Amino acid sequence: MKRIITILLAVAFIHCALPAQEFRYKIEATGTIAGEKTPPTWHLSNRQGLSGDVARFGYLRTALEGTQELGGDFGLDWGVDVVAGKNLTSTLFVQQAYADISWKMLALSAGQKERWGELKNHRLSSGGLVESGNARPIPQIRIEVPEYYDFFGTNGWFKLRGHLAYGWFTDGEWQKDWVAQDMARTVGVRYHSKAVFFKFGKEERYPLSAELGLQMTAQFGGTVYNKENVKGDHYHNPSRLKDYFKAFVPSSGDDEYSQLDKTNIAGNQLGSWHAAINWTAKDWKLRAYYEHVFDDHSQMFWEYGLWTEQLVGLELELKNGHWIKGIVLEYYNLKNQSGPVYHDTTDDIPDQVSCRDDNYNHEWYNGWFNYGMVIGTPLATSPIYNEDNILTCYNNRVEAFHFGIEGEPTEEIGYRLLITHSNNWGTYDTPFTDVKSNTAGLVEVSYKPKFLKGWSVQASYAFDNGSLLGNCRSGMLTISKCGIINLGKKK
Repeated sequence: MKRIITILLAVAFIHCALPAQEFRYKIEATGTIAGEKTPPTWHLSNRQGLSGDVARFGYLRTALEGTQELGGDFGLDWGVDVVAGKNLTSTLFVQQAYADISWKMLALSAGQKERWGELKNHRLSSGGLVESGNARPIPQIRIEVPEYYDFFGTNGWFKLRGHLAYGWFTDGEWQKDWVAQDMARTVGVRYHSKAVFFKFGKEERYPLSAELGLQMTAQFGGTVYNKENVKGDHYHNPSRLKDYFKAFVPSSGDDEYSQLDKTNIAGNQLGSWHAAINWTAKDWKLRAYYEHVFDDHSQMFWEYGLWTEQLVGLELELKNGHWIKGIVLEYYNLKNQSGPVYHDTTDDIPDQVSCRDDNYNHEWYNGWFNYGMVIGTPLATSPIYNEDNILTCYNNRVEAFHFGIEGEPTEEIGYRLLITHSNNWGTYDTPFTDVKSNTAGLVEVSYKPKFLKGWSVQASYAFDNGSLLGNCRSGMLTISKCGIINLGKKK
């Protein structure tokens, strides 16, 4: 509540300090109907954490945002977004609160803001492997080139974009309430993210273009309670200035770190390579994309095989389409985890074998989670499903096929369909006795009536069938109203 009041006061200050302007608002109410305990995959996942750990949840969401030109190529974008709900990870919380100051191609973003996976269609894709929009946003300070910018002297044939960010996880109190007694949890963990992307080609002149990028993230600092699920075994990870640098340039820890971090990489490091080839025609665009995930330095350069730990996709966009506006096909494979054998260098056996990864889990930080949701792909089972309330991913060795399609048959009616089939092996430490399968689906219809400007109604039905999550179904209804508030004199 203190945080919400502080943000509202900040919004009032922004309004008083700036000239007259227009604010955009949105009010949204969402509720689900279900008979099962857990929500189906596509009512839980890739919703920026706006879902519950039980199938029946609901919330009221109020958002306000504004854009202001400050002169001298400076601009300001800001937003605040508050959610109150039932059976969510919190009863009342701030979903977004940010201010972005831009100057020419640069932007400085401060606060908590929803972001989606790199080079993905977030409505139709299964989601990025490192960051996907599956979990609640993380507050951070971020300097970036948000859009592709012409590299000097290349006349538009070579562009780049990227970001550098540091932030902090805010789910420490939630972990304290949710995690089973005497089980491992963390408080005050720091967040780091960086990425650089290059684009080759000038689509106005020639339809073929290519993109290549590297994305890396890290968890560091904070306090680990009940380390390795041992009651009272606490450990404080350092967060000195040089530890921020160690997060930026992955390197081994010093004497302030655990033996594990001194032997390997300090903190929890996760990253991925991205590539895409695009053909942009007048009425359509075809994109083939690839993402390869690595854990610490293991598999960063495909030491144990090229076609593993990957997401391969194909997207077709029909710019003037109605019944079909977009189609996505994806193949996802994390079942290998670099390989089943791990061996550190010893005097007897000097060879290093850095396999047996455990993507999204970590010995010290529990894992790459925020409020119980995997920050990366939702196809790795999030801890929010765990009935034992232990903050770990029990299933990250997954192979899946995914299909998404959407369209707008009329100006008022739209639809979206998702279908995903996966085979699941658990983890190397806790393998399933038998391979578990799951088929997840979503059918969604939206209606934006012309006679009710700004109003929208969206209804969806989601299901899971299989031995992984059981057979579950739920319906979801969302009613929203958006518009513009004029505060001040009109020009």
